[in-house]
Amino acid sequence: MLIRNYKKEDEQGWLRCRVLAFLNTAYYDNVLNKKEVYEHPSIELVAEIDGIIVGLIDVEYEVEEGTVCSRGNGLGGMIWHIAVHPDYARRGIGENLLKIAEKRAIGLNLNRFEAWTRDDEWVQNWYNKMDFNQVESYYHLYFEGNEMNNRIATNVSNLFPVSTFAHYVSDDIEQFNNITRKHHCICYEKCFK
Repeated sequence: MLIRNYKKEDEQGWLRCRVLAFLNTAYYDNVLNKKEVYEHPSIELVAEIDGIIVGLIDVEYEVEEGTVCSRGNGLGGMIWHIAVHPDYARRGIGENLLKIAEKRAIGLNLNRFEAWTRDDEWVQNWYNKMDFNQVESYYHLYFEGNEMNNRIATNVSNLFPVSTFAHYVSDDIEQFNNITRKHHCICYEKCFK
């Protein structure tokens, strides 16, 4: 396995790896058709085996405090994407990508990584195993059809919402027990020693 910097010509392999990795997670419908370009500097790595992109990590980082990360003091990096192709899972690829990204981050004088994820227990367990701590959370709510009744409204005439995605930042989540899809969105943070 080769871990190296992402190159523009990796884009299709990067997209394939990410969509397949996310397919059986709570982010299954978060599909990209082109790779993001970041406003701030970034660490972008891929893992390659026999010419196939089998893993990736993208970390956008701060050169000015508070410009990328949502919390903490000092300069940090936000892990926007970390993924391993499911055919290559459980081989330490994600851990190796993270370790190399951390080493580079420390060399850039960053003091931490942040990562947001949803309520996939195996993903949360991985972050815990990698020495991340849960520091914040809120909810992603999806409303469809009648689930929007008495909850989602518009003042625009002739506009009829069919579905809605919303962030809910309080604790009384039980009021939404009757909606089909909701996710606990969790911020993990790893401070470098």
